[in-house]
Amino acid sequence: MQNARLTLDPSFTVGRINRNIFGGFVEHLGRHVYDGIHEPGHATADDEGFRQDVIELVKEMGVSTIRYPGGNFVSGFRWEDSVGPREERPTRLDLAWHSTETNQVGMHEFSSWLRKVDSDLMLAVNLGTRGTPEALELLEYTNLPKGTALADQRMANGRPDPFGVKIWCLGNEMDGPWQLGHRSAEDYGKLAAITARAMRQLDPSIELVACGSSSAHMPTFGEWERVVLTHTYDVVDYISCHAYYEEKNGDLGSFLASAVDMDSFIESVVATADHVKAVRGSSKTINISFDEWNVWYISRFENVDKIEGLDNWPVAPRLLEDCYSVADAVVFGNLMISLLKHADRVTSASLAQLVNVIAPIMTEPGGPAWRQTTFFPFSLTSKLAQGSVLELKLDAGTYETSDYGTVSLVDAVATHDDTTGATAVFLVNRSQTEETTVTIDIAALNGFSRVEAQSLYDTDVYAKNTLEEPERVTMKTNTSAKLDGGAVTITLPPVSWTAVSLA
Repeated sequence: MQNARLTLDPSFTVGRINRNIFGGFVEHLGRHVYDGIHEPGHATADDEGFRQDVIELVKEMGVSTIRYPGGNFVSGFRWEDSVGPREERPTRLDLAWHSTETNQVGMHEFSSWLRKVDSDLMLAVNLGTRGTPEALELLEYTNLPKGTALADQRMANGRPDPFGVKIWCLGNEMDGPWQLGHRSAEDYGKLAAITARAMRQLDPSIELVACGSSSAHMPTFGEWERVVLTHTYDVVDYISCHAYYEEKNGDLGSFLASAVDMDSFIESVVATADHVKAVRGSSKTINISFDEWNVWYISRFENVDKIEGLDNWPVAPRLLEDCYSVADAVVFGNLMISLLKHADRVTSASLAQLVNVIAPIMTEPGGPAWRQTTFFPFSLTSKLAQGSVLELKLDAGTYETSDYGTVSLVDAVATHDDTTGATAVFLVNRSQTEETTVTIDIAALNGFSRVEAQSLYDTDVYAKNTLEEPERVTMKTNTSAKLDGGAVTITLPPVSWTAVSLA
């Protein structure tokens, strides 16, 4: 049995939680849109063809913003294809995922779906095969009230009021050689700056995200951020981060410590952004939009899913349909802890993705929708994390990993709303063999009469929810949680994620 201790004090905070940190991501990829959120022939489909069972699950997750329409897809996307009468929309090849895009779900349809799931749109512009003029045209179409050709076209297409898109991504992963229109940091930085200035001339109220590195392990990482921000610092609000994690070669210990890498990634980008700020003598602070993050078995995509062939361009193929285990969900929950721990600078984030494609929600055509193991940490954290993130004093044991050296067996974050008093603590136990009893010192917080805790764990850390067993893994009430005066004690099972709420 291991022991750990946490101390909470509302006098010491990291920063306020921006609800945009609980964002998601929908890309025209695989079965995400077609057969995922949209299946007109399904028994639950509404009058627009959207699956209502999926809508209810997305609402249960509490997703604040949704990034759209990509992703790699956006670098070859012509936004004009996705508006107007459906029967007149062209079918196009999607080079990013070697698929065929029908454009039957486009801007207007997706905006309608967003209203159904209570989420806001975060829109990406194509800076891969297109540029500033097309970005301006899209902005005019979506945000200008009336009086121009494009605003009037939107109205004629059935949308009298503007979409009112607030957050815009200036391209996607432009550092990646796989990206259509891949550029150097110098060339991308110049294009992004020109586009940002032009878009702000049209709508000064928007917030803009410049592309950061698609991974902290890219050979250009760090220097990419410095060069891009040197060009764009005055005209953007965010620099993006993207990170995916998977267990490799059976090294569960390193995989469970993946959040250590995310912490380092965030802190490195913050340091680089602040370096540019200092060099420029600016009073402005650039924050982070961590607008792609998840557990993703990329090696499986490369070896199993990847589509090739000049005569093989399927519509909505099964791609990236990873089935997540308990261990995956524990790592996933730990990544959410990392995002919250940096709430002072990570003020926007997008889980990639939402349905079928490396997703917390799975569907079967004509059949059910179900929650993957990763669904639970997201939905509970989104529900319970309120107010501000507290600075934590954590004392816990350690273990050795091949990838990250010595790491803590326990990781945690706490949130507190000074208006309502609502307090939550999120914890992971990375030990594969031992329980850990955690004592949470809450003496500096007053008035609690009740503690509730739920844990995600299983005797089989590779247990999964599937079509055949959709509820094999669920959250379990952790009855070990005890409130005694100025402290809470709770025992964490091996390889587990736990949410504790105090009221």
